[in-house]
Formats: sequence, structure tokens, C-alpha cells
Amino acid sequence: MPYALVMGASGDIGQAVCEKLAEQGWSLYCHYNQQKEKVLNFVSDLQKRYPQQDFFMVSLDMLKEAEIPSFLAQLFQVDGIVFASGFTFYELLPETKADQMEALWQVHLKTPLLLLQELQGKLAKNSNGRVVFIGSVYGHRGSSMETVYSAVKGAQEAFVKAYAKEVATLGITVNVVAPGAVQTRMNDNWDLQELVDLKSAIPLGRLAKPSEIAAACSYLFSQEASYTTGIILPVAGGWMT
Repeated sequence: MPYALVMGASGDIGQAVCEKLAEQGWSLYCHYNQQKEKVLNFVSDLQKRYPQQDFFMVSLDMLKEAEIPSFLAQLFQVDGIVFASGFTFYELLPETKADQMEALWQVHLKTPLLLLQELQGKLAKNSNGRVVFIGSVYGHRGSSMETVYSAVKGAQEAFVKAYAKEVATLGITVNVVAPGAVQTRMNDNWDLQELVDLKSAIPLGRLAKPSEIAAACSYLFSQEASYTTGIILPVAGGWMT
């Protein structure tokens, strides 16, 4: 039975990813930082629906490197990892504070790389490891008011292209799913007119559902995707692609 670690399982996309992977027969480590009660209820539901699989809750503040060793100690078998944790700041670059820059870098890139350093051996054990970053179309197109977020998402893409080459002989695939605008809590601060304008700019005329992002991730975790590595897969309704 394969085991996957989903970082950011408390978020809308992370939860949708957990749903899809559970349907595929994966046992899961569901990572959270703050929303313990939400993840507890979610994991309890998964256990009832898929009694032959294992579902664990694992906690880590991705801003605190000192917590990483104790977090890793909870992980035994790991055959796949999805990095779905993340956030952004809507500010012009001169208004962005140094600690905000550091937080974006830490959560979107540094902590994932530190985890991969330690978990690569587990991912390689069955020569069928999977790594997926939930990136953003802003990683290759950029967004004003989110320059640092765009930068770290672009760094995710550059890392994936390089790391995919490095671990290919170990049977590990490494890819990015790059969503466009998704109907998540992260976008709740848009007002009605902003949403209307945004949807009019998207060829398909609507925001993505979290389940549609999860479906792309699910494919990259499948056996059929064993020859797919080092790619950026936009799921953006034709927007900014």
C-alpha cells in the first residue's frame, strides 16, 4: 500500500488532493499547522470511508526549522509528497517587509527542500516515488502586487526541472501543477467586481474548482504518469498560459 505526505492538507486544494489520492488507494499523512479540528474531522471521515487504508495527522509549522526532525520522526513509509502549503501577500514590492519575504521563501521553497533532503531515501525505496508541487501560473507569468510570491513560485518551477533530472534514475518523478485562479479561501478577499473582471479574462469564464487541481495531481501520482517528470502542468482555464 503506498503512502503519501500531503503538506497543507488543511487548505482547500490540499484537502481536495487528499480526497483524490484516498480514492486511488493511497494511505495519507495529512499535514496541518493551525486547523487541527478541521483536519481531525476530515481524517476521521477518510478512515470511515476507506477502512483498509491508514490516515494520520502530522503537525509542523513550516516557518520553524527546529521542528523538522520531530516531524520527520513521525513518517515511516513515504512514496509520494504533495507540497500544497502556501499563502501570499498583496502588496507592492516597496511595501513588502523583509519578514514577509522570508516567510514566503521558507514555506514555498526552503522547508520543502529540507524535507526532500531527508525523505529522498524513502521516496526511492520502491523506485516509484512521486513529488508534486502545487505552484501557480504566476511562477512563469508573474503578477504585480505579488512579486515575491511570483518569485518563489518561479523558483519552485526551476527547482523541479533540476531535481527531476537528479532523481530520475531513482525512479522518482518530480512535477509542478500550476493553477490559475481557484475558488479557495485564499481568494476570498476579492470583491464582486474584481471577480467579474477576473472571470472575463479567463477563456473558460470561471474559476477552477479545487477538485480540478487535485485531479491533475492525482494523474501525476498514477502509474500511467511514470514517464512524466520535470514538467509544469498549468490548470488555468486557458488563462495566462
